[in-house]
Amino acid sequence: MAKKLFILDTNVILHDYNSINNFQEHDIVIPITVLEELDQFKKGQDQIHYNARQFIRIMDGLSGDKLVKGGVSVGKGKGKIRISTNHLHDSSVTAVFAEDKPDHRILSVAMYFTKRYSSRQVVLVTKDINLRLKAKSIGVRAQDYFTDRIEDIRMLYTGQRLLNDFASDSIDKIYKNGHGLEISDTEITDLMPNEYLILKNLQKSVLAYNDPSEKQIRRVEKLPAYGITPRNAEQTFALHALMNPEVLLVTLSGKAGTGKTLLALAAALQMRKRYQQIYLARPIVPLSNKDLGYLPGDIGQKLDPYMQPLFDNLNVIKNQYKESSKDFQRIGEMVDNEKLYISPLSYIRGRSLERIFFIVDEAQNLTPHEVKTIITRAGEGTKIVFTGDPYQIDSPYLDAQSNGLTYLIDRMRGQEVYAHVTLAKGERSLLAELASDLL
Repeated sequence: MAKKLFILDTNVILHDYNSINNFQEHDIVIPITVLEELDQFKKGQDQIHYNARQFIRIMDGLSGDKLVKGGVSVGKGKGKIRISTNHLHDSSVTAVFAEDKPDHRILSVAMYFTKRYSSRQVVLVTKDINLRLKAKSIGVRAQDYFTDRIEDIRMLYTGQRLLNDFASDSIDKIYKNGHGLEISDTEITDLMPNEYLILKNLQKSVLAYNDPSEKQIRRVEKLPAYGITPRNAEQTFALHALMNPEVLLVTLSGKAGTGKTLLALAAALQMRKRYQQIYLARPIVPLSNKDLGYLPGDIGQKLDPYMQPLFDNLNVIKNQYKESSKDFQRIGEMVDNEKLYISPLSYIRGRSLERIFFIVDEAQNLTPHEVKTIITRAGEGTKIVFTGDPYQIDSPYLDAQSNGLTYLIDRMRGQEVYAHVTLAKGERSLLAELASDLL
């Protein structure tokens, strides 16, 4: 089988700076326009700026005349990489797309190699859907970057299952205080660590989970957290995972109004004595992809619209209590003393994560590499929670199958320190639930 030739767009590198190592034996071309665009991302503290710098360092390590002439090997068993300095505008591209812009220059490079190497499969790799459509419209093969993309979102791990016709005596055993049910005594197969169960028969039912340390199915009790009481089985499971000290990584997914962020924050407050600090953060994805600079005011005023949903959840918890109560006042004191810290995610990345209850909201707007970066910085005694809706993505280069939250759920299932719950039922209000389902 002939080697393929992949032309990489800038957004692939900003998504994964190590992407050039994921094309096996096939060859890679980096258009000079891509390097020009990366130059604009060298300065900054966000993940894309870090990725741009890292990629430039990798390319510098491969530097030499061959990089622009015949290409150099990426590594043992891998193909070659080369920089294309071709700035010529292919006539078949300019005839359709007259505007001189980086996308069209990259498209011209892809067309040039498609014509030059007619015996090889030349593919433009880009996360820009519109550029893929443009490429295909003029006969250039194009595809998304698939390395960190899951195959079928419909098969994504939900973290729970319903089992009907479960033996009545087995349910009774689970109900007994201090006793679980040996998994080997059931017909349940392929049970994941910390997977949650709704066990039912015609007479009774019980909420339970797979305790990996004891290898038993144990009862999950419906317990409140800092004034917030779970309203359904899924929320009960979520609070159990959030307050289980043996579980160090939790993901909660679900549509708006299912209580993901509220439950995570309530659990953190309930468990505050175990941790030095509670961090609540979310990635900043500016509206219409505009930079924050277009908003009026200082940096605090610019960020307020993005952070307000987190403060709204905090106010919901505070309003469970009277203003004169200690629980109400304690939240204010924690915010003032930065024991409870709400901030954009990019402002927290440089901090040490030792004994932190770290909640990352809107995690579907993170890339898989960003999620990995956050988790690998966790120190002793830290618990990390990611919440989000894989179907509500603001980033133009991510989708339900390629975002960091989906990738994390798919890769972490089966680990004993991990638990996941998919929240399906909205509890915000009847109107909110109706709008979420129908609009």
